[in-house]
Amino acid sequence: MRKSKLITAIAAGIIILSSTVSAVSCGSGGATTLPNGEIRQYQGQNLSSTNDFRDASIDGPQQIDVNSYRLLVDGLVANSGNYTYDQVTGNFTNYQKVVELDCVEGWSVKILWQGVQVRDLLALAKPLPTAKVVIFHAYDGYTTSFPIDYIMNNPIIMAYKENDVTLSPERGYPFMLVAEMKWGYKWIEWITQIELSDDINYQGYWEERGYSNSGDLNKGFFDTSTPTPF
Repeated sequence: MRKSKLITAIAAGIIILSSTVSAVSCGSGGATTLPNGEIRQYQGQNLSSTNDFRDASIDGPQQIDVNSYRLLVDGLVANSGNYTYDQVTGNFTNYQKVVELDCVEGWSVKILWQGVQVRDLLALAKPLPTAKVVIFHAYDGYTTSFPIDYIMNNPIIMAYKENDVTLSPERGYPFMLVAEMKWGYKWIEWITQIELSDDINYQGYWEERGYSNSGDLNKGFFDTSTPTPF
Protein backbone atom coordinates (compact mmCIF):
# COMPACT_ATOMS: atom_id res chain seq x y z
CA MET A 1 0.00 0.00 0.00
CA ARG A 2 1.32 3.41 -0.92
CA LYS A 3 2.12 5.91 1.82
CA SER A 4 -1.06 7.89 1.05
CA LYS A 5 -3.16 4.78 1.50
CA LEU A 6 -1.46 4.02 4.80
CA ILE A 7 -2.32 7.51 6.04
CA THR A 8 -5.94 7.00 5.03
CA ALA A 9 -6.01 3.63 6.77
CA ILE A 10 -4.62 5.07 9.98
CA ALA A 11 -7.16 7.90 9.88
CA ALA A 12 -9.98 5.39 9.69
CA GLY A 13 -8.85 3.50 12.72
CA ILE A 14 -7.53 6.14 15.03
CA ILE A 15 -10.50 6.79 17.24
CA ILE A 16 -10.00 5.26 20.65
CA LEU A 17 -12.41 4.76 23.46
CA SER A 18 -10.74 5.89 26.68
CA SER A 19 -13.50 5.72 29.29
CA THR A 20 -17.18 4.92 29.62
CA VAL A 21 -20.12 5.42 31.88
CA SER A 22 -22.56 2.54 32.41
CA ALA A 23 -25.76 2.64 30.41
CA VAL A 24 -28.69 4.35 32.10
CA SER A 25 -32.29 4.73 31.11
CA CYS A 26 -33.09 7.87 29.14
CA GLY A 27 -33.76 11.13 30.92
CA SER A 28 -32.75 14.77 30.98
CA GLY A 29 -30.21 14.21 33.75
CA GLY A 30 -29.84 17.92 34.45
CA ALA A 31 -28.51 18.55 30.95
CA THR A 32 -27.49 21.99 29.70
CA THR A 33 -28.78 22.59 26.17
CA LEU A 34 -27.47 25.05 23.59
CA PRO A 35 -29.80 26.97 21.23
CA ASN A 36 -29.23 24.42 18.44
CA GLY A 37 -30.44 21.65 20.75
CA GLU A 38 -27.04 20.11 21.38
CA ILE A 39 -26.24 19.21 24.98
CA ARG A 40 -22.78 20.27 26.17
CA GLN A 41 -23.10 19.30 29.82
CA TYR A 42 -24.65 16.18 31.33
CA GLN A 43 -24.84 15.20 34.99
CA GLY A 44 -21.91 17.43 35.82
CA GLN A 45 -19.76 16.30 32.91
CA ASN A 46 -18.68 18.69 30.17
CA LEU A 47 -19.25 17.25 26.70
CA SER A 48 -17.47 17.84 23.42
CA SER A 49 -19.28 19.32 20.45
CA THR A 50 -20.67 17.05 17.77
CA ASN A 51 -18.63 19.16 15.35
CA ASP A 52 -15.35 18.02 16.92
CA PHE A 53 -15.26 14.76 14.97
CA ARG A 54 -13.27 14.28 11.77
CA ASP A 55 -14.54 12.29 8.80
CA ALA A 56 -12.56 9.08 8.24
CA SER A 57 -15.12 7.14 6.20
CA ILE A 58 -14.27 5.21 3.04
CA ASP A 59 -16.68 7.12 0.76
CA GLY A 60 -17.73 10.28 2.57
CA PRO A 61 -21.01 10.94 4.41
CA GLN A 62 -23.93 8.84 3.19
CA GLN A 63 -27.37 10.28 2.50
CA ILE A 64 -30.05 7.81 3.59
CA ASP A 65 -33.79 8.30 3.10
CA VAL A 66 -35.33 7.36 6.44
CA ASN A 67 -38.71 6.74 4.79
CA SER A 68 -37.36 3.82 2.78
CA TYR A 69 -34.68 2.76 5.27
CA ARG A 70 -34.82 -0.76 6.69
CA LEU A 71 -32.54 -2.45 9.22
CA LEU A 72 -32.15 -6.12 8.35
CA VAL A 73 -31.31 -8.59 11.12
CA ASP A 74 -30.66 -11.97 9.55
CA GLY A 75 -28.28 -14.86 9.02
CA LEU A 76 -28.15 -17.65 11.57
CA VAL A 77 -31.26 -16.62 13.46
CA ALA A 78 -34.65 -18.19 14.07
CA ASN A 79 -36.55 -14.94 13.46
CA SER A 80 -35.22 -12.56 10.82
CA GLY A 81 -36.16 -8.92 11.31
CA ASN A 82 -36.69 -6.06 8.89
CA TYR A 83 -37.22 -2.84 10.86
CA THR A 84 -38.03 0.73 9.99
CA TYR A 85 -36.15 3.53 11.71
CA ASP A 86 -39.16 4.31 13.91
CA GLN A 87 -39.54 0.66 14.91
CA VAL A 88 -35.93 0.50 16.10
CA THR A 89 -36.03 3.77 18.01
CA GLY A 90 -39.57 3.33 19.36
CA ASN A 91 -40.03 -0.38 20.03
CA PHE A 92 -36.84 -1.12 21.95
CA THR A 93 -35.64 0.24 25.27
CA ASN A 94 -33.49 3.34 24.85
CA TYR A 95 -30.28 3.90 26.79
CA GLN A 96 -27.89 6.81 27.28
CA LYS A 97 -24.21 6.67 28.10
CA VAL A 98 -21.31 9.09 28.04
CA VAL A 99 -18.40 7.67 26.09
CA GLU A 100 -15.11 9.45 25.53
CA LEU A 101 -13.20 8.74 22.35
CA ASP A 102 -9.54 9.66 21.88
CA CYS A 103 -7.72 9.86 18.58
CA VAL A 104 -4.07 8.89 18.24
CA GLU A 105 -3.59 12.10 16.27
CA GLY A 106 -4.18 13.95 19.52
CA TRP A 107 -7.86 14.96 19.47
CA SER A 108 -10.56 13.57 21.71
CA VAL A 109 -14.30 13.89 22.22
CA LYS A 110 -16.63 13.06 25.08
CA ILE A 111 -20.16 12.48 23.79
CA LEU A 112 -23.52 11.53 25.27
CA TRP A 113 -24.84 8.73 23.08
CA GLN A 114 -28.44 7.53 22.93
CA GLY A 115 -29.60 4.33 21.30
CA VAL A 116 -30.74 0.75 21.65
CA GLN A 117 -28.73 -2.23 22.80
CA VAL A 118 -27.75 -4.52 19.97
CA ARG A 119 -28.31 -7.55 22.17
CA ASP A 120 -31.99 -6.57 22.51
CA LEU A 121 -32.34 -6.78 18.73
CA LEU A 122 -30.57 -10.12 18.69
CA ALA A 123 -32.65 -11.50 21.55
CA LEU A 124 -35.75 -10.98 19.43
CA ALA A 125 -34.03 -12.59 16.44
CA LYS A 126 -33.01 -15.64 18.52
CA PRO A 127 -29.50 -16.53 17.26
CA LEU A 128 -28.99 -20.18 16.42
CA PRO A 129 -26.41 -22.19 18.41
CA THR A 130 -24.13 -22.17 15.35
CA ALA A 131 -23.92 -18.35 15.31
CA LYS A 132 -20.47 -17.25 16.47
CA VAL A 133 -19.96 -13.87 14.81
CA VAL A 134 -22.00 -10.69 14.38
CA ILE A 135 -21.28 -8.88 11.12
CA PHE A 136 -22.37 -5.27 10.68
CA HIS A 137 -22.96 -3.91 7.19
CA ALA A 138 -23.09 -0.24 6.23
CA TYR A 139 -24.80 1.66 3.44
CA ASP A 140 -21.45 2.46 1.77
CA GLY A 141 -20.35 -1.19 1.68
CA TYR A 142 -18.23 -1.02 4.82
CA THR A 143 -18.33 -4.03 7.14
CA THR A 144 -16.83 -5.11 10.44
CA SER A 145 -17.49 -7.98 12.83
CA PHE A 146 -17.39 -9.06 16.47
CA PRO A 147 -17.60 -12.33 18.39
CA ILE A 148 -21.21 -12.85 19.42
CA ASP A 149 -20.18 -12.94 23.09
CA TYR A 150 -18.92 -9.36 22.85
CA ILE A 151 -22.35 -8.20 21.71
CA MET A 152 -24.44 -10.38 24.03
CA ASN A 153 -22.36 -9.86 27.18
CA ASN A 154 -21.91 -6.09 26.96
CA PRO A 155 -24.38 -3.17 26.80
CA ILE A 156 -23.23 -2.15 23.31
CA ILE A 157 -25.59 0.40 21.83
CA MET A 158 -26.46 1.30 18.29
CA ALA A 159 -26.79 5.06 18.61
CA TYR A 160 -29.16 7.36 16.80
CA LYS A 161 -28.48 10.48 18.87
CA GLU A 162 -25.38 12.24 20.14
CA ASN A 163 -25.55 15.03 22.71
CA ASP A 164 -29.35 14.79 22.51
CA VAL A 165 -29.54 15.62 18.79
CA THR A 166 -30.22 13.17 15.98
CA LEU A 167 -27.12 11.89 14.23
CA SER A 168 -26.18 13.82 11.12
CA PRO A 169 -25.19 12.09 7.85
CA GLU A 170 -21.59 12.99 8.76
CA ARG A 171 -21.92 10.97 11.98
CA GLY A 172 -23.58 7.87 10.59
CA TYR A 173 -27.32 8.61 10.43
CA PRO A 174 -29.46 6.67 10.98
CA PHE A 175 -27.36 4.40 13.25
CA MET A 176 -23.76 4.27 14.47
CA LEU A 177 -22.27 1.53 16.62
CA VAL A 178 -20.72 2.63 19.92
CA ALA A 179 -18.16 -0.17 19.97
CA GLU A 180 -16.77 0.21 23.46
CA MET A 181 -13.28 -1.11 24.16
CA LYS A 182 -12.57 -1.17 20.41
CA TRP A 183 -10.57 0.93 17.97
CA GLY A 184 -12.41 3.42 15.81
CA TYR A 185 -12.63 1.30 12.67
CA LYS A 186 -15.01 -0.91 14.64
CA TRP A 187 -17.38 2.05 15.18
CA ILE A 188 -19.34 1.39 12.02
CA GLU A 189 -21.69 4.10 10.73
CA TRP A 190 -24.79 4.05 8.45
CA ILE A 191 -25.72 0.55 9.65
CA THR A 192 -28.14 -1.27 7.34
CA GLN A 193 -27.72 -4.94 8.31
CA ILE A 194 -26.78 -7.06 11.32
CA GLU A 195 -25.86 -10.55 10.17
CA LEU A 196 -25.27 -13.60 12.37
CA SER A 197 -22.61 -15.92 10.99
CA ASP A 198 -20.52 -18.97 11.84
CA ASP A 199 -17.47 -17.59 9.99
CA ILE A 200 -15.02 -16.94 12.83
CA ASN A 201 -12.41 -15.84 10.29
CA TYR A 202 -14.58 -13.16 8.71
CA GLN A 203 -12.68 -9.96 7.94
CA GLY A 204 -14.27 -6.56 7.41
CA TYR A 205 -13.12 -3.68 5.23
CA TRP A 206 -10.03 -2.60 7.15
CA GLU A 207 -9.39 -6.03 8.62
CA GLU A 208 -8.82 -7.31 5.08
CA ARG A 209 -6.24 -4.55 4.71
CA GLY A 210 -4.16 -5.57 7.70
CA TYR A 211 -6.05 -4.31 10.73
CA SER A 212 -6.60 -6.48 13.80
CA ASN A 213 -9.83 -8.44 13.59
CA SER A 214 -10.50 -8.01 17.30
CA GLY A 215 -9.82 -4.27 17.31
CA ASP A 216 -9.11 -4.38 21.05
CA LEU A 217 -7.91 -1.08 22.49
CA ASN A 218 -5.27 -2.70 24.64
CA LYS A 219 -3.52 -4.02 21.53
CA GLY A 220 -2.13 -2.42 18.40
CA PHE A 221 -4.66 -2.03 15.63
CA PHE A 222 -2.46 -3.60 12.95
CA ASP A 223 -2.53 -7.39 12.73
CA THR A 224 1.10 -8.43 13.15
CA SER A 225 0.32 -12.13 12.74
CA THR A 226 0.21 -11.79 8.95
CA PRO A 227 2.29 -9.70 6.53
CA THR A 228 0.94 -6.17 6.11
CA PRO A 229 -0.53 -5.62 2.62
CA PHE A 230 1.38 -2.42 1.90
